[in-house]
Amino acid sequence: MRVKAAVPIIVAGLVLMLVGIGLQTLWKPAETLTSSTTRQTTSAPVTVILPEARGRQSADVEVTVDGEGPFTLAVGRASDVEAWVGEAAHLSVTGIDEDVLSTEYTEGEASVPDPRGSDLWISEEAVQGSTSYRWSEPVEGEWSILLATGGRTTAPTQISITRPNDQSASLALPLIIGGALVVVLGIALLFIAPRDRSGQGRPDAPGRRRPPGRARAADGGRGGAPSTAAPSIAAPRVILVLVGLLGAGSLLAPLPALAAVPVDVERIPDTATPTATATAIASATGDPEPPLATGAPSPGSVASGPPVVLEEQLERILRAVAGTVAAADAASDPDLLEPRVDGAALETRAAAYALAAADAGLPAPAPVAAAPVLLDMIPTDDQWPRTLVALTQGTDDPVPQALLLVQESPRENYRLVSAVQMLPGSTFPTPPVPGATGPIPLDEDGALKLAPQEAVRAIADVLTEPDGDNERIFEENSFAEAITRFQAEVRADPGNSAATISFTHRAQEESTQALSTGDGGAMVFGYLRHAYSSVPASGDDAIDLGGTVYETLTGEAASATGIDISYGEAVMMYVPPAGSSDQVRVVGAVQQLLSAQLR
Repeated sequence: MRVKAAVPIIVAGLVLMLVGIGLQTLWKPAETLTSSTTRQTTSAPVTVILPEARGRQSADVEVTVDGEGPFTLAVGRASDVEAWVGEAAHLSVTGIDEDVLSTEYTEGEASVPDPRGSDLWISEEAVQGSTSYRWSEPVEGEWSILLATGGRTTAPTQISITRPNDQSASLALPLIIGGALVVVLGIALLFIAPRDRSGQGRPDAPGRRRPPGRARAADGGRGGAPSTAAPSIAAPRVILVLVGLLGAGSLLAPLPALAAVPVDVERIPDTATPTATATAIASATGDPEPPLATGAPSPGSVASGPPVVLEEQLERILRAVAGTVAAADAASDPDLLEPRVDGAALETRAAAYALAAADAGLPAPAPVAAAPVLLDMIPTDDQWPRTLVALTQGTDDPVPQALLLVQESPRENYRLVSAVQMLPGSTFPTPPVPGATGPIPLDEDGALKLAPQEAVRAIADVLTEPDGDNERIFEENSFAEAITRFQAEVRADPGNSAATISFTHRAQEESTQALSTGDGGAMVFGYLRHAYSSVPASGDDAIDLGGTVYETLTGEAASATGIDISYGEAVMMYVPPAGSSDQVRVVGAVQQLLSAQLR
């Protein structure tokens, strides 16, 4: 019986081993698979390789592109690439059909702008003729490749993608190991001796009496029915164990999921944060997460995907902005600012250049620092306009500066619209979860204590009427104190008794921007125009401008008609969430003289 049982087992083991060796040699599948577009593919000014062209691969794939002449290969979020293409005619590589890449042609505009230098791209390469590109996913999400030259030139259409073969990790090794174990089992069966049954299953020898204890065991005890006879050898139990393993898939099929292991909550280290611990327990038990603790991101700020700008993109954008501003500062040429500066930042800097031409002694605007980035606020929303904030501090800067950048449309780059220095002693609000911030409605308070536009109007009102109704909305801050103190001193100056003086601060609502913070509040960026007028009280009086910057700018030492002076004031405020007892806090501000004109 032992030989009859062992031989088939040994043979089966050898067969498994031979099959495994064959899968590693004679029948080994290719490690990679290559799919290509057909020669009859329709050309267009843009070719887009969609995420589906990767197949089900999460690993890197090799993309080979054969073109004629120069072109740009750019990688971006799938939604960003689609937005950049817009209404242009384009060829899309939509997926894989065995060894052929399926394509789809979309009619549209016959030309596109040059894609080089777009802030949308994670990476880009200038290619001459053909290239092989290793396509990897920078972070989790959907990513596409764009091929274009610009203008009406057709983009390359001869594309091949080489990807790992899912079947290349065959069953060879499990078969070899499993076969070897089966062979060892078969050999072991040949040497296992039969169990000593001590007369079980056969009658006692003549003249021999069965001991009472053995009789009870054989009869099942207390007169019970006789028990079933035990197997003749011990091997079948081992065979059942091996067959069970094979059936469970330890060698030939995927492993089943492990059973849940109880968590000893009392042994969780003291260093674990309450929020993290609660989330981990909720995930393990399937219970909903508890309410967020104070200071945690609000439910509306949960990240919904990769941020619209990754770290390397942000660094590249800031270098471009800082380089543009530095070149314009060196030349005092506002036209050089146009590609990368707009809004309040453009107005105040252009004014500084003009004033410096009239009076070289006036202070220059603070330089824009690209690094280091102390923190950032980057949204995940795939809509436009897009707004982001980077807090930087150059080596020569006494305080950090907040850079507000806006991208108006997919084919435009980010522009600096506000550069605000933080006030001494101020702190930046709780930063949001990476990629979880985003623009919020400007005219609705919603989850905020004050609507962003209302907050900007309120700070303008406080600067105009320091004792007005909005005084209690704001915490004390050095910016408002300096402005209101200057205004009070000018009015109280006896030398100005023969002049009618007015100070008015007005919010420029088209410049207001707001982004959510991690605690449910908002960072609000506003821009004010400060009008300072001094008019003689009577026809016999004159405004003395001697020795002031206004004399330099107007060329007059006195004015019998009066003078109008204009300042630009960029402010950065923190508006707390609704229900908070905190006041609105002015975190940063900058003031720039814009003009001085005689009436």
